[in-house]
Amino acid sequence: MRLDLFPSRTLTLYLARLFVTRIVAVLIMLVLVLQMLDLLGESGAILAKPGNGEAQLWTYVTLRVPQLMARFLPYSVLLATLLTFWPLNQNSEVVSMRAAGLSAHQVLAPLLLTSLLVALVSFAFNERVVTRATATLKAWQAAEYGPVPQAGGARSNVYLRDGNNIMMAAALSGRDSGVVMTNVTWYQRDPSTMVLSQIRAPRATFAAPGWKLENAVQFDVQGARLSDLGTVVVAKSVTPGQVAISKVDPDAENIFELGRSIEAMKAAGRRTSELEGKWWHKISGPLSAVLMPLLGSVAAFGLARSGQLLIRGVIGMALGFLYFVVDNAALAIGNFGGYPPLIAAWTPFLLFALVGETVLVRTEE
Repeated sequence: MRLDLFPSRTLTLYLARLFVTRIVAVLIMLVLVLQMLDLLGESGAILAKPGNGEAQLWTYVTLRVPQLMARFLPYSVLLATLLTFWPLNQNSEVVSMRAAGLSAHQVLAPLLLTSLLVALVSFAFNERVVTRATATLKAWQAAEYGPVPQAGGARSNVYLRDGNNIMMAAALSGRDSGVVMTNVTWYQRDPSTMVLSQIRAPRATFAAPGWKLENAVQFDVQGARLSDLGTVVVAKSVTPGQVAISKVDPDAENIFELGRSIEAMKAAGRRTSELEGKWWHKISGPLSAVLMPLLGSVAAFGLARSGQLLIRGVIGMALGFLYFVVDNAALAIGNFGGYPPLIAAWTPFLLFALVGETVLVRTEE
């Protein structure tokens, strides 16, 4: 039996079913608690907008829940590993499996296979659902919880330069020549970067060349005068291509869109190390679920009556949470150029895979 990677079909399905039910239960519990706390903090800002009510609160929940699920799924897998192995060890089921000739790797194999399937589902969910929800939510928050932008390519807090002048938009939607900006502010500055005038407009569209501000209002800084300009064209040297690379949010773009954005920024001579690190992390992040059974397996082995089961559980949890700390630290260092993007995204994964395998081999011995 030691030559087989998996135990019997019955035992494999038994362990996989236990593991999946605990992952789902822990994830639901975490998301419900965190969503309630988050909603308590944001409900005041949502309801402060005239016309918003219960429907907008539910809209916020539907946009926020996918983010919480994506972020805390690896934690759920870690806690589910401990909640699966703890009763199995305490009830001597693990001892029975080992006595039947199963190795530690064979006991762990059904959980590793299940976590790999969870990682694949998590990757697809992140790329198809979470990125869209994130883009819409950020654009909605930039509009101070006004009407939710419906156009594609929604982004928020866009910053553009035209020589000494600056144009800022609270939200942006659409692509190419169909780009629409909302809550736009145009700052006209002299060579010493002193602001001469400020023009505000609720909406701006591409005028080929320049950007047409509608219902614009100008404030003259030197004369302290406010005047209505109606429609005015500004930023004639700013193109839709420059707008496309002005701000790239890796959390709001799927892996293919982010790849195209990185290529566009490289062609424009922009620094892309942070975005490349996030691109690689879109793959390594979901795969972290595969590490959790390996790191939490320390709670599975060893006699429960030895009095060390609680200590083993704490060690497994500590290893899992230490991985997330090191992973975030590596990404942060990579963002500052300390590590190449590939190393920043994958080193924590490979390091803790070796740590988990070392613990499992020592357990085997």
